[in-house]
Amino acid sequence: MGEQPIFTCQAHVFHIDPKTKRTWITASTKAISVSFFYDSSRNLYRIISVEGTKAVINSTITPNMTFTQTSQKFGQWSDVRANTVYGLGFASEAELGKFIEKFHEVKEATKNAMAKASTNGSSAVTPVTSANASPITSRSSITQNDSFVSDIAEPPQSASGSIKNESPQHSISANNNNTITNEHKTVSSNSSTEGGAANSDQQMKYENERLKLALAQSSANAKKWEIELSTLKSNNLRLTSALQESTANVDEWKRQLHSYKEENQRLKVRVQELENAKSGSLSSSEALTDDLRREITLLKSRIESLEKELMNQEIELKAAKVSLKDKNNDPMIKNLSAVFQQFSIHLSDLQNVQKEMDKIFQLHKTT
Repeated sequence: MGEQPIFTCQAHVFHIDPKTKRTWITASTKAISVSFFYDSSRNLYRIISVEGTKAVINSTITPNMTFTQTSQKFGQWSDVRANTVYGLGFASEAELGKFIEKFHEVKEATKNAMAKASTNGSSAVTPVTSANASPITSRSSITQNDSFVSDIAEPPQSASGSIKNESPQHSISANNNNTITNEHKTVSSNSSTEGGAANSDQQMKYENERLKLALAQSSANAKKWEIELSTLKSNNLRLTSALQESTANVDEWKRQLHSYKEENQRLKVRVQELENAKSGSLSSSEALTDDLRREITLLKSRIESLEKELMNQEIELKAAKVSLKDKNNDPMIKNLSAVFQQFSIHLSDLQNVQKEMDKIFQLHKTT
């Protein structure tokens, strides 16, 4: 079954300076995943955090651990087995509160598990301390570490900057490798310090089984990574081909857009030319109409004057006819008759001109 993640958050990781025990050393370059893992086969809880291939936190939860909130967004706890103090800087107080709640929950579960194991007489004991430390030294170390936890200064606020998620499988794999190394150290140190041969054999068998489980889980994870890598490669190829196709489509759309713009510009110029031609033809036709109207008005006024003159001449002609009876042989009468004939001819010409002008005017009105 192996270890399974039960809770994950994002935080900046710090380690206490082993020299001064008063200042912090930055363990992560950014906010990374910090996860609680549960090992059902050993009934253990661990806090694990990995950046790249480096495990920055590998802490087994024990009932004696205490998580202390030293500021609004920062908290810390001491781990005797790792011989260090871990510090976490969160982006908000709410995230810190969730971590504290989970820490207390896991701590109580560990305490209940140990109490149940002691009542059942089980030999499986949670590895609380390092192999080369006695229980008395462990308890004193816990007291000393807890005593200076509250005095450690809070790291800068920039520690709670941007947060980027990492793959949980990646964290598990790195932690499995780190587990194997730590368990080798535990086995070697236990074999050198514990005196009972029977207990040493049992411990060796127990640790051997744990190493086998960790190795089997690492192999299974390696197969999963290979499958995930092949999937990522195939996805990358598909995305690359899709990107190339999209680029080709964009180029084609740009060419079509350019041709549409040119066609639109050409149509605009044509429309403008037609509008100009239409306005020019209308203005020329209006000017021609005005000229014809003025000419017709002049001709009408000329005809009216000629008609008046004709009426006067008819009156004179009637008077001349009256006097012609008395003066048939008078030369003036003959001259008046010739003038009358010429005037009649001129009047007929004027009437013909008026008819022609009326036809032109009617034709212009129809067009």
